[in-house]
Amino acid sequence: MKKNTIGNISIAIHGGAGTILRSNMSDTLEREYTNALKEAIDKAHSILVEGGSSVNAVEVAVKSLEDNPLFNAGKGAVFSHNGENEMDACIMEGEFLKAGAVAGVRNIKNPISLARLVMAESPHVFLANEGAIEFAKTKKVAFEPNDYFFVKSRYDQYIIAKENDEIMLDHTSTTAVSKNNNKFGTVGAVALDLDGNLAAATSTGGMTNKRFGRIGDSPIVGAGTYANNNTCAISCTGHGELFIRAVVAHDISCLMEYKNLTLKEACDLVVHSKLIKIGGEGGLIAIDAMGNVEMPFNSEGMYRAMKKNNDVPFIGIYKM
Repeated sequence: MKKNTIGNISIAIHGGAGTILRSNMSDTLEREYTNALKEAIDKAHSILVEGGSSVNAVEVAVKSLEDNPLFNAGKGAVFSHNGENEMDACIMEGEFLKAGAVAGVRNIKNPISLARLVMAESPHVFLANEGAIEFAKTKKVAFEPNDYFFVKSRYDQYIIAKENDEIMLDHTSTTAVSKNNNKFGTVGAVALDLDGNLAAATSTGGMTNKRFGRIGDSPIVGAGTYANNNTCAISCTGHGELFIRAVVAHDISCLMEYKNLTLKEACDLVVHSKLIKIGGEGGLIAIDAMGNVEMPFNSEGMYRAMKKNNDVPFIGIYKM
């Protein structure tokens, strides 16, 4: 394992993107989101400062967001059509391109930790539904009862969606059910450690009232999550179907590897051009091997934070 010759460490996180407007946000709620992002970024950054791995850092950051009901992941996961919380997650490291993913899991407190166990302690990359849950039981993963995942605002969204026979994105309120109030509920993290290794992690509860075992881009390697030491680490948030079709995370890596684009150039091309052409809305966080960070989005806002070396952390919600 080679050391990071430039001595940089970087961490970036996101908590979802979409129609996030300052006019719709109370001061109290804005403060809650800001504090949650700061807590997650600080936990992950402290691991990197102490020489910990990028994989550890992204897992800790995502777990912090999974444990917060403000975000559509873990405790705050939305309800599917059958009234359950079906969660997806993926983690990937950039040195050997190892990855682990789970989809459609229920009652798992931290799906990102289960995804890491799939990567580290199974011969597979992707486990889904009952098989993933059975694997979790063999690894003594933390389970929680249904009550743990009950968040009234999420349940209210579910009731409205079911009554209207709609599949809803993660909404910031239930006062209006329209595409003008959409938030793509996902959490994620990307990091560069002192050994020069990149990692990415993404976790989500998906869409409210989703059916038929729907799986979005978050747990799919190359679509919503990707890491490669030669290029970058990516975690996406957006309308999953479009991000799958565009293979967003891997596309950015390929643009850097095969066309020699910078991280910024590759991210801007994909987020502000390629995705828009097919109707894809959302954003992503990205870090390259030099520790450069990009957090582009083509929606009205994205919950995001980043910290590089000992710089003051940046925390943002709205368009600049």
